[in-house]
Amino acid sequence: MSLSHLFHRHHEPTSHPDVVLIGAGIMSATLGVMLKELHPSLKIEIYERLDVIAGESSDAWNNAGTGHSAFCELNYTPEHDDGSIDISKALKIAEAFEVSKQFWAYLVEQKHLQNPRDFINATPHMSFVWDESVDYLKHRFELLTASPLFAGMTYSEDKEQLKNWIPLIMEGRDDEQKVAVTRMELGTDMNFGALTRALFAHLQSLPDVSLHLSHEVCFIEKRKVDKHWELEVRDLHSHEKRTLETKFLFIGAGGGSLPLLEKTEIPEAHGYGGFPVSGQWLVCQNEEVVEQHAAKVYGKAEVGAPPMSVPHLDTRIIDGKKALLFGPYAGFSTKFLKHGSLSDLPASLQIDNVLPMVAAGLHNLPLTKYLIDQVRQSPQDRLDALRKFVPTAKLEEWKLEEAGQRVQIIKKDRDQGGKLEFGTEIVNSADGSIAALLGASPGASTAVSIMLELLERCFPNEIKTPEWQAKLQSMVPSYGKSLAKDPALCASTRARTTEVLGLHASA
Repeated sequence: MSLSHLFHRHHEPTSHPDVVLIGAGIMSATLGVMLKELHPSLKIEIYERLDVIAGESSDAWNNAGTGHSAFCELNYTPEHDDGSIDISKALKIAEAFEVSKQFWAYLVEQKHLQNPRDFINATPHMSFVWDESVDYLKHRFELLTASPLFAGMTYSEDKEQLKNWIPLIMEGRDDEQKVAVTRMELGTDMNFGALTRALFAHLQSLPDVSLHLSHEVCFIEKRKVDKHWELEVRDLHSHEKRTLETKFLFIGAGGGSLPLLEKTEIPEAHGYGGFPVSGQWLVCQNEEVVEQHAAKVYGKAEVGAPPMSVPHLDTRIIDGKKALLFGPYAGFSTKFLKHGSLSDLPASLQIDNVLPMVAAGLHNLPLTKYLIDQVRQSPQDRLDALRKFVPTAKLEEWKLEEAGQRVQIIKKDRDQGGKLEFGTEIVNSADGSIAALLGASPGASTAVSIMLELLERCFPNEIKTPEWQAKLQSMVPSYGKSLAKDPALCASTRARTTEVLGLHASA
């Protein structure tokens, strides 16, 4: 029994929603809309600590805005010591993003989302490497283009071609330097903040849905009698507390999910820890420079650097205005959220996760060194990193801005004691009455696939019914099928989503 039980005052619940969603980000928005499509009579309540929707990781300035489809992200295709390249993760992520686009297209067709250009814009995705990495990129290109998911990808070492594609990156570059690029016209720039707000606007237009901002969940307990979840929430403005109970609870609070999951005391959560990593961007202040670039260009991480350190030069479309960002520059904070507390990390330590976290730390000393080096960087150090992409960059034209806070998963590992995981993971109870989402990138881009998996885990009986099956296939026409193994289906799916989402013209 946790100490919170000793101080909790049990009140008769004042509300009995069927579903409670914690966190007003892209994950809760996606799940909420899906559930109301599948079961329109559900009563749903959403609770968010901040006084705004999508104020943390979903906010446009807190992430790279890449529709993570593995077209350009080289960390999804790692090269092994023997020179082989593993593309399995890239294939999975590419298909997951296609699933997301199908769901968004469905919502546009149903008039639930009004203007797709508010949240998704066509922006070429490119990988850019030089010198000894050229052979790796060419091999990667050959492997990926064998899959229909990467149909249309082009490869070039032609510097005249590259000057046309990426003039800002090629200007002032050493003519003797060997460079190579892959390009996918099908790439996108995403404003997940705008998408999240649009999804919540639709949710709030539906009956039996209520959103409570500036409300913090301070207590979670499973009732013994009916097995429902009892929650106590506090209004951060009035400081009043209220108690509610629900049949199904989803914790989609980004970096704040782990502390809330620990409050549930479900055995499936034992051993999980979190490692927070903060981020920064250089944002271009010169509009003439911004106009010279129109792509998302990802490079390869330096030798010994972690996957999260992959440098990229990103065209962004935020609230209708074009921007240019370079990063990420990593940092370290004990906060789990950008608007969190410095006590988040120490407060998350428990008897069952201390050893996995210590073991993971010992096995990831290069990451620790990397973060220390990043924190110690001077403005000149950051400029030197930028000039590997933009040789003519001037320090006075770029401003350092804070990005979002991420919490990487640490979990028990039989061989190492503890393992640091990159990516996202669903943790749910055996009875399916509660689920939480932990981890980071490529989370938002794959939100629809993640929520489909959650539905299969937590609503196993309902999802098998003809009604749910038919609805799921109308929302995601490829549901239950493999785009990677069906070139015709992949092509027709992309043709439809490109048309509905207006993704013909590049940004």
